[in-house]
Amino acid sequence: MKTIGIIAEYNPFHNGHLHQLHMLRSLTGADYVITAISGDFVQRGKPAIYDKYTRTRMALLAGVDLVLELPVCFATGSAMDFASCGVALFDRLGIVDWLGFGSESGDCDLLFKAAYLLEKDPEEFAQTLQTLLRQGLSFPQARATAFRQYLSRTEPDLGDVTSLISSPNNILGIEYLRALIRRGSSIKPVTIRRIGQDYHGTDPVGRDTAASASAIRKAIREENSDMVSHQVPKAVSELLSSKCFGTPVFSDDLTALINSRILELSNPSRSVNRCPFEAYADMSLELAARLQRNVLNFATFTGRILQLKTRGYTYTRISRALLHLLLGITAEETSHYREKDYVCYARILGFRRQAAPLLSQLKQSSSLPLITKTARAHKVLDPDGLAMLQMDFHASHLYQSMVFAKTGQTMPNEYTQSVIVL
Repeated sequence: MKTIGIIAEYNPFHNGHLHQLHMLRSLTGADYVITAISGDFVQRGKPAIYDKYTRTRMALLAGVDLVLELPVCFATGSAMDFASCGVALFDRLGIVDWLGFGSESGDCDLLFKAAYLLEKDPEEFAQTLQTLLRQGLSFPQARATAFRQYLSRTEPDLGDVTSLISSPNNILGIEYLRALIRRGSSIKPVTIRRIGQDYHGTDPVGRDTAASASAIRKAIREENSDMVSHQVPKAVSELLSSKCFGTPVFSDDLTALINSRILELSNPSRSVNRCPFEAYADMSLELAARLQRNVLNFATFTGRILQLKTRGYTYTRISRALLHLLLGITAEETSHYREKDYVCYARILGFRRQAAPLLSQLKQSSSLPLITKTARAHKVLDPDGLAMLQMDFHASHLYQSMVFAKTGQTMPNEYTQSVIVL
């Protein structure tokens, strides 16, 4: 039995993902595909456009055999935390042979060389990085510049390294490889070249071009059903056209929740800290102070990001900081769970019936407790695992409250929702 793991968001599942799925199966000859997906909030610090159960159903309809959930504290983290958590999950399942991912490069050897150099963190590179950060560059800009300068002297045969370390899927792929290196994992990486529209592109594209997830989300927002139907697999399109699919949500649907949370934390009668925001993950002292000055300058969720935006912080970093504040995820908690090897359980969101042999093997091989019935989780998890799972529950219940406020639609809560079986 051979298995490939894919770490993903499927926000939403589209034709590019289907192409990746087919190519990775073909390249590896894998019998089964396991995906670990973000829950109701994603790595860029936003709510997923559809809830995790809708996106799980999309993946299963498209041919994925088993869908697991990434814990929210790392699903909404930096690229390093996101990748490290997913790799730790797959490594500890004990049945994953390959880690598959898309990249702009499509060259696994080249990405591995970059990953090794970054993981080795040579002193010259580290010093250049710190100098550029002090000059006011954002971390991604500083790292790309330092990497380019270092490699131009030490590895001139690598060619154009700027795109290698600046392209979104390459960056994430390198972090996957760094995580495998750190763990000494036996999982073998395999990458395919990303196809279609640029990752950040949002303009409409023709039917023969695979649109980016950003463009598809924009089309969903604008109710451009014709474009969406041609950019997702037929089974996913039929799901979106049915009465059982989820409600699309967007960042500014968080507006009431974030303003309420900021007011709650800044309440002088409840706060014991001069600046109550600095404890939350990704919230630096500078960002916390800026937020403190803007407490009563009410704005949308995206407006709050713009209030805090400076040259040294990316839009995504600030969005993650605000999301962690909203979800109550502290820097101390994320640090603690890094020390606990990122994951305390493998929570199953859904599977295909034909994957029964995979599940049987998983029960024998996994060093992590498997969670299928949340009501029984306390019987198999230690206090750290229960606390991590409660974070996931809280995040999903906030998401559900946001959907209800927007539509009046109620959803099964985390204690009543069943695992999806197709």
